[in-house]
Amino acid sequence: MAWHLTGDVSRYLSAAGAFLRARAAEDTVLLTAAESVRARGVNAFGEQPPVFGWWAGPDGTVAGAFMHTPPYPAALSRLPAGAAAVLAGELAAAGRNPPGVNADAETGSAFASAWQARTGCEVTLERRMRLYRLAALRPPDPPPAGAARIAGPADRELLLDWVTAFGYEVGDLVTGPERTIGDRLSYGGLTLWQTGGQPVSMAGLTRQVSCQVRVGPVYTPPQFRGCGFAAAVTAAVSAAALAAGAGEVVLFTDLANPTSNDLYQRLGYQPVSDHVSLQFRPAGRPRQ
Repeated sequence: MAWHLTGDVSRYLSAAGAFLRARAAEDTVLLTAAESVRARGVNAFGEQPPVFGWWAGPDGTVAGAFMHTPPYPAALSRLPAGAAAVLAGELAAAGRNPPGVNADAETGSAFASAWQARTGCEVTLERRMRLYRLAALRPPDPPPAGAARIAGPADRELLLDWVTAFGYEVGDLVTGPERTIGDRLSYGGLTLWQTGGQPVSMAGLTRQVSCQVRVGPVYTPPQFRGCGFAAAVTAAVSAAALAAGAGEVVLFTDLANPTSNDLYQRLGYQPVSDHVSLQFRPAGRPRQ
């Protein structure tokens, strides 16, 4: 078995696409990020081009995949024993410096340990996450006042403020939020819940890929919380995804936030798997 690395997203999907689609929920980040690069080009996430890879035997059978889209952490599928350590060595040799890794706990820990051994970095747990899949949608009944509408260009400044506020709140700032918002608006990927003529909550959807979409971000400004708006807008985008032909709707939650975990389960989302986000920091550098 060996890693095959490429900067060509089409080659990556040709080689590893079937492997990723077989576990589309668990590998949603890999699938949707690759689709963004395919749709938007190599600078979809930043100025430094991404790198993709798959772990395969001499007969071409794929048993693992990863991607690194700077400035974001590396994202890994579940990997066989030993593959994460080999990947860490190859990325280090190639001069790649991911600021962290997102993966299931076992794979993420294996990669982080190998990366730490090679670079001497400090590894910290940034977030424990749970992946949920929608079973049967149960919208809030009764719903709060208002209705959902797809965000448009006139909402750009509001969306920029909300996406930035969301990033600060969860400790995961979006790089180039203007570019991200512009892309979401291009395919109707942001929805607002509006009441009394005023937007009060927001939910996003990724592009549909392999009959799947992922919900996020979901954000309600503090002054509008506790009124059921987040549940309503999440149910609205979930229903819209199903109506558009998505066979699977998924989302991630921070396990440290019991409110969001309870909310999504009330809407009909069921747990699939747990993941971790691990951060790498040069030894001795203080946390931001």
